[in-house]
Amino acid sequence: MAPAQAEAASASGAVVRRTEFGIPHVRANTYRDLGVGAGYAFAEDNLCLLAGEIVTNDGERSRWFGPGNGNLESDLYHRWIIQTRVVEQALAAPSGPSRDAREMVRGYATGYNRYLARTGADGLPESVCRGAAWVRPITELDIWRRTLQLAEMQGAETSTRVIAAAQPPGTPAVASHTVPDGLAGWRGGGIGSNAIGLGREATAAGTGMLLANPHFPWDGHRRFHQVHLTLPGELNVTGATLPGLPVVAIGHTDRLAWSHTVSTAVTFTIRRLALAPGDPTSYVVDGQTHAMRRDPVTVTVRQGDGTLAEVSQPVWSTPDGPIVAIPGELPWDTAQAFQFRSANAGNLRMIDEWLAMAKARDVHELRSVQARRLGLPWVNTTAADVTGTAFYGDLQAVPHVTDELVARCGLGERGGIPVLDGSRSACAWGTDADAVVPGLLGPGRLPTLIRRDYTSNMNDSPWLANPAAPLVGYPAIVGDAGTARSARTLLGLDLIADRLDGTDGLGKPKFTLPTLQTMQLNDRNYTAEQGRAELVAFCRANPTLTASDGRAVDVRAACDTLAAWNGRGDLDARGAALWRRFVESGPFPWAVPFDAADPAHTPRGFDAARPGVGTTFANVVAASGAAGVPVDVALRDAQKYSGIGVHGCSHGEGCFNVITAMRPPAAQVQHGSSFIMAVELTRSGPRARTLLTYGQSAYESSPHRTDQIRLYNEKRWVTDRFTEKEIAADPSLTITRLR
Repeated sequence: MAPAQAEAASASGAVVRRTEFGIPHVRANTYRDLGVGAGYAFAEDNLCLLAGEIVTNDGERSRWFGPGNGNLESDLYHRWIIQTRVVEQALAAPSGPSRDAREMVRGYATGYNRYLARTGADGLPESVCRGAAWVRPITELDIWRRTLQLAEMQGAETSTRVIAAAQPPGTPAVASHTVPDGLAGWRGGGIGSNAIGLGREATAAGTGMLLANPHFPWDGHRRFHQVHLTLPGELNVTGATLPGLPVVAIGHTDRLAWSHTVSTAVTFTIRRLALAPGDPTSYVVDGQTHAMRRDPVTVTVRQGDGTLAEVSQPVWSTPDGPIVAIPGELPWDTAQAFQFRSANAGNLRMIDEWLAMAKARDVHELRSVQARRLGLPWVNTTAADVTGTAFYGDLQAVPHVTDELVARCGLGERGGIPVLDGSRSACAWGTDADAVVPGLLGPGRLPTLIRRDYTSNMNDSPWLANPAAPLVGYPAIVGDAGTARSARTLLGLDLIADRLDGTDGLGKPKFTLPTLQTMQLNDRNYTAEQGRAELVAFCRANPTLTASDGRAVDVRAACDTLAAWNGRGDLDARGAALWRRFVESGPFPWAVPFDAADPAHTPRGFDAARPGVGTTFANVVAASGAAGVPVDVALRDAQKYSGIGVHGCSHGEGCFNVITAMRPPAAQVQHGSSFIMAVELTRSGPRARTLLTYGQSAYESSPHRTDQIRLYNEKRWVTDRFTEKEIAADPSLTITRLR
C-alpha cells in the first residue's frame, strides 16, 4: 500500500492530502468526516469569502460595513428569511435533505470551525478579515442558509432591493428602490458557461469525453474551489464547488463527467394583485379579500461616525412570496401591487442531488437522479459517461407556467419575467404529478437529449443542444426555439463541427484529449472572423471618418492595427482590445440575417455599408485617444488580474474562451473562464486535465493565488490526480489528519 493511501486508510476522521497547486484530496470513512475535511480545506484557502457571506445571511452587512452598496436592502431581506424560518421549514419538509446530506453539512461547519479555532481570527492569513469582529464560528444552519442563498442566486437574491422597497402607497421605504441594471438585468449577470459532452461517435478512441468551462466571477463568493472527495465504497468524485457547498458541483468520477451552464429558464414570476378598495394591504382573489402578511424587520446600521442605530421596516408578503415594487414599472398604488414567487424558495435539494449525481453510473442514471429531485437551481447539465454516451438536460426547478397559462393569464413581461393575473386562482402556478414539490414543471415537460455524437450548451436555450436533433416542445418559460443563437454559441458549434470533420488544422477528425484542450484555449473570435477584413477594407477606403460629435477622426493607425491582428484573443494580440470596443459599441452589422433553416451558420458576414459603421469606428478611435489608450495596446495590458495580463475575449465578440474585463486603464478581469476541465472516460479510468484560472486561494499572500494564471497564460494544464497511486506519486504531497 502506498504511504499516502496507508495514511488515509488508518486515519480516524478525515485526511486532507494536497497535491500540486494546493488541490485538496479529502478522504474519510463517514459523510460527516468527509464534510469536516472539505470544510477545513476550504477554510484554509478562502475562509474570508465564506465568512463574508455568513454576515450577508445573518442580515448584518449594514452593522459591519454600513448601509450602502445595497447592504441595507440585503439585510432587510435576509433578516426576514430568518424571522420567517424559511430554512428551518425547508429542513423539516418531506422533500428536505437526507441524513447523508445533513451529516456532510454538519461536518463542513465543524471543519471550518476547526481551522478558525487553530488560527484564531487574529491569525487569519488574509487582511480583509484578519482580526475582524464579524468572523465567527458557524453552524450547520449557516451552511443551509448559504445553500438557499445559492439556490436563489438568479431569483430572490437579485431582488432584495425591490423586496425592501415594497411599501404601501404613501409610506416611504428606508431602502433604495432601484434595480442597478434595470429590469432587463433583474435575473442577475456576470455568470455564464460552455459545456460539451462527447459520445463515442465524436471521439477518436470511441470514449466519452466532457469539456467544462463555467464563466463565473474571479472574485467574491461565487469563486470556485477545487476539491476531491472520497468515501471508500460510497463516493469518489473530483471537481469544483462554490464557497459553503460540501459537495462537488462540476466534476467527474471514474465513469461519469458533468458540467452545468446557466439556463435560459426563468425561475420566478411576478403576479399582479388587485387590491381591495380602500385597503392597499389587502388583495382580492376570486372575489374574496385576503390580507397581506406584515413582518416587521429591524436591522442594525453603522452610521458614518461609527455609532450603531436601528432601522425598522416591514416586509410584506402573501403565502406565495414577498411583495416587490419599482416605481413606474411595478408600482404599489391604491389599485395594484406585485408579488414575487420563486421556484427555488426553500430549495435545499441540490446537495442531495449532487451527491446522487456523483454516484450515478451513467448518463441514464444521471437523468433519473435529476428527474427525481429537480434540485438544480438556474442551471442545465451536459454530461458524458464511460460507455461513450452524451447527455443534455434542463432538469431543474422551473415554475409550472405553461404556454396555455400565459395565454390565458399573462399580463405581459417585465424584463423577460412573466407577469400573471393574481386576481384569479385559476391563474396560479400549476403542478405535475411527477414533480417533487407542487408548483414545478415535472421532468416530463423539461427537455433532455441523449446522443452518441455530442451535446452542448453555451447559455442559449435547449433548442440546438445538437443541431442534428433540435429540441422543441418545451414551455416558453424554459427558453425559446427557432431564434438566432449568440455569436458564442455559433462559434462553439463551429468548433465542434470543424473538429469532427478535421478541418480545424488539429489533425485527423474527431476529438482526443489534447485537441479538446487546444480547442478550449484557441481564443478564436467569431465576430472578428466574420468582419475584421471587411472593416479593414472599409477604413482603408475611408481613412478619415466622422464621429458622432461631428469631429473628423484619422483612423489610419487603428486600421493598420486591425489589419495586422490575427483575429484572436491571444495574450500579445494588438487590435483585440480595439475590436472589442467596436463590437460592444452597438449592434453588430451582420450581412446575412438569421435563417431558421440554417441556424448554426446565421447570422453571418459583415455589412460595412450599413449606416453607422463608420461613425461607431470613429467614436471608438476617438474614445481610445481621449482615455490615453493606444489603439494598438496589447491585450496583456488591456485586461489583467492581480497585475498579470490575461488572454481571452468577451461573450459579445463571440468568444468561446470568455474573459470579461473592465475597460482600460482599469483593465481588471471581472469574470470568465474559471474552472476548466477536459476529461476522457476510458475503461481503465478517467484521464483529465484542469485549470482553476485564478488559483485555489483568494488570499493575496497565498502561493496559490495566481499560480494557475501563469499556467493558463502558457496554455498548460494541471494533470488530474484521481487514483491513490497518482496522489501518492506527487512529490509536493502534504498530509493533514483531522482526527
